[in-house]
Amino acid sequence: MRIGVEAYMVMYYVIIGFGILLFLYILLIKEYFHRAVAAGLTAALTLVVLILLGRHEFMEVLEGIDIDTIILLMAMMIMVTIMAESKIFTYLAVKIIKKTHRSPFLLMTILCLLTGVISGFIDNVTTVILVTPIIINIAERIRIDPRPLLIAIILESNIGGTATLIGDPPNILIGTFADLGFNDFIVNLGPIAVVDMVVALIVLKFIFKDWFNMWRHRVRYFDIDEIIEINRPLMYKSLIIFSITIVLFLLEDTLGYPPAIPALIGAGLLLAMASKEVTIHRALEGVEWTTIVFFIFMFIVIRGIQILGVMDFIAGNIASLNMSKDALIIVILWVSAILSAFVDNIPFVMSMIPVIQKLNIALGIGGPILYWALSLGGCLGGNGTLVGASANIVVASVAEKHGYDISFRYFLGKGMPIMVITVGLATVYLLLFY
Repeated sequence: MRIGVEAYMVMYYVIIGFGILLFLYILLIKEYFHRAVAAGLTAALTLVVLILLGRHEFMEVLEGIDIDTIILLMAMMIMVTIMAESKIFTYLAVKIIKKTHRSPFLLMTILCLLTGVISGFIDNVTTVILVTPIIINIAERIRIDPRPLLIAIILESNIGGTATLIGDPPNILIGTFADLGFNDFIVNLGPIAVVDMVVALIVLKFIFKDWFNMWRHRVRYFDIDEIIEINRPLMYKSLIIFSITIVLFLLEDTLGYPPAIPALIGAGLLLAMASKEVTIHRALEGVEWTTIVFFIFMFIVIRGIQILGVMDFIAGNIASLNMSKDALIIVILWVSAILSAFVDNIPFVMSMIPVIQKLNIALGIGGPILYWALSLGGCLGGNGTLVGASANIVVASVAEKHGYDISFRYFLGKGMPIMVITVGLATVYLLLFY
């Protein structure tokens, strides 16, 4: 009898957890409030629900706030703000325009491939923070909407991050647990990541066809004889400190520290070195505080539904299915992708890793194929919605600051088709070669 009551309560909590998620996405899709307000309201609802249910894991909820992500975002935003004061982003924007202004698809291809490749070796949030100011500079000189280019780099950064052990946090979790190294990820996921990046570019050419036509019309009247005065001392300081930061990013897996550490060291050094050119007040003005608040609220919501058992419920149901290896690959890949489009993929991946270990033993599956399915689904799924990945929110917030609104619905219309196509290709890849 007790088992029946306990099972009933577990299901009751799970239904409430799904209800909280539904509430959040109704607010986001309908756009009744700014997304940070929607997340804050849902976080408050989550805490009220936990109180009413007698669940007192409040410290656990607060521990769900990923301080590493918050510090990484703040530190990199400070660094980019200081670097922008040297006019280096404006200079790069003008140089790129001069080379590619008559071929917008070439411009998109260069920016996307650059972003995708860098995202495989540096956190993709860091990558998009650096590339976004260049894109906005380019678009403002052409006097054209930058959102298609911004959407493109978001999608490619999430795809590129799939290819390596350090490209996306879920891969680090999977690699650590399953004892998979950097080369394992490159060899097994690198090929499909490259294919997905190329296919995504081709699809984007059709999705943004009208934008490309508008670009070609605008460049007829575009004057490229612009000279940018760079603050060279500040630029040299910025580039030296930034290079040190990149080296530290690349060493984080070897030396065992989180991504926030290199960013914090870089921001601290640059604040000190550039204190005469850029005041601390000016540097802090560049921090997207709305984005920081949004992430804090979202971490509370995700940890709350995790406490209510939503993640364990999904993982347990997948484990209970009696399927062949191929069917299991498809289910894990697509469930991971769909869920990662709507919730943080880290808690889901953490829940799924021990499940996959059990499945491998029970079904006698050799090799890490199910882990590859989990990785591809968890990483590629981030392209499905605006809140599917940290990079999405960061770029949307920077764009909003410059007067360009990337709404939940706008991103959904562009990102979801790319997600479906890339996950579809990943499905074919896994079934054919594994």
